[in-house]
Amino acid sequence: MKNWRLKGVALGLGALLLVLTLSLAGCGGSKQANDSSKNAGGKQSDKAAVEFPTKPMEMTVLFGAGSGADLLARKVADLASKELGQPIAVVNRTGAAGAVGYSYVKDQKPDGYNFVWNSNSINTAYHQGNMKFDYKAFAGVAELTTEPVSIAVKADAPWKDINEFIDYAKKNPGKVRIGNSGLGSFTHLAAVALENKTGAKFTHVPFGQGLAVSSLLGGKIEASSQLPAEIMSQVKAGQVRILAVTGEQRLASLPDVPTFKEKGIDLTLSLWRGIAVPAGTPQPVIEKLEAAFKKVAENQEFKDFAKQMGANIEFRGAADFDKFIAQQDKELADLMEQIGMKKQ
Repeated sequence: MKNWRLKGVALGLGALLLVLTLSLAGCGGSKQANDSSKNAGGKQSDKAAVEFPTKPMEMTVLFGAGSGADLLARKVADLASKELGQPIAVVNRTGAAGAVGYSYVKDQKPDGYNFVWNSNSINTAYHQGNMKFDYKAFAGVAELTTEPVSIAVKADAPWKDINEFIDYAKKNPGKVRIGNSGLGSFTHLAAVALENKTGAKFTHVPFGQGLAVSSLLGGKIEASSQLPAEIMSQVKAGQVRILAVTGEQRLASLPDVPTFKEKGIDLTLSLWRGIAVPAGTPQPVIEKLEAAFKKVAENQEFKDFAKQMGANIEFRGAADFDKFIAQQDKELADLMEQIGMKKQ
């Protein structure tokens, strides 16, 4: 009887051990299956990034068709599509100083198929209070161009030199009316920065696209603060004279126009443009886009077109572009606070 009981206990322990072994094996198998599934998903994601792009892409432009921003964007899209092997549709999504377009792109899937023709407006639109998100909602891909702001007067104006113009403005505070593209716009901020650097005092007059130039020609203002592309045709026609530009160097399209620094005024401030995608876009996709847009920046056709548009080629890769935008955000926020436009 005693032997029988011992054998029963032994058999029971053996069965229990067998059950435990099978259970552990099942858990391991389940973990293995889950790991395999995760690895397969990761491989699929990596594969999608490597194969990118496999369909047409879309570039959002924040300003109207025919504007300097729009024309540059369309040339960039055309050349980049050849590098990427897929068409890039340019769509103008205007309004709220860029906030409409930024909001649209931010809400798209972060897969590289939707990007924005980015500019300093990512900073100004946020600090104006037009949108609740800032530049960190996007990942920079590449900066491509910079455009200085030009201070221009009518061809028959008494000022032949920027220093003459500044001296007059200092002696007659507020008498010089200087038009810009809109309240809180980059061209407005450039004119405010000029006041800071020189001690001159202007009356700032905000206009919509193109109206500042027509108002200058009509004698309603004494000067305009505009991007060269917006005023180039009037310069070529001999109706307008640009006194100086805010860039680091002279524009190739305006070789006779000095920079402010050349004239002893320590002001350099340019509008940059480039490509940004929604934050969270896979790094391999960003790298593919970055390489394609770098080739655009190096393309002679684009260099010639940018020259005609009054823009300089200035390429920054993704990482440097993100750092640059962060730096610009602080500088522009300070200027906007000065003029009472900073809402955030």
